[in-house]
Amino acid sequence: MLMRTLKAFVLAVALSAVVTSPQAPAQTAAARRIPGPANEPERVLSFYNIHNGEHLKVVYRRGGDYLPDALDRIKHILRDPLNGEEHAVDPALLDFLYDLLQEAKYQGEVHVVCGYRCFETNAALHKRSADVVLGSQHLQGRALDFSLPGFDTKRLYDLARSMKRGGTGYYRNSNFIQIDTGRVRSW
Repeated sequence: MLMRTLKAFVLAVALSAVVTSPQAPAQTAAARRIPGPANEPERVLSFYNIHNGEHLKVVYRRGGDYLPDALDRIKHILRDPLNGEEHAVDPALLDFLYDLLQEAKYQGEVHVVCGYRCFETNAALHKRSADVVLGSQHLQGRALDFSLPGFDTKRLYDLARSMKRGGTGYYRNSNFIQIDTGRVRSW
């Protein structure tokens, strides 16, 4: 009974966050096109999932077009770390990450701490840590926790925060940052 009540509460909180969110939810690649020159360089991202050892290097955008197969591969590598559930990733999150890497002049792999989290995983993590909020952007595929090997994490946080593209968090003790496509805020 308690578990069912907890699940209902977590679902209600998450749904209220979605309904009241000022941003549109993640869209499919087919529905999303960014205006810009067709000759814009390809956008490439490289990931390393620290939980399962998977690597991915992929062109996710050409010009203003997101590549559906690439977004599917990114969705897979950013899946829930506990149960493997997948969820669409907000393309604006990928653009935020790409632009941040350009600002940092970083060309290595992004070490993924957490991408998407399902309700159950988020609730379990919330019970263990006050740093995990019930209405997390992770529930919507709009947040990424990560580090860049060899790059100062505090400096990375400062760069991300200065971009004012969404939320930015610095987790000094765990040596990673979060970026998300929610409202502009920092912690």
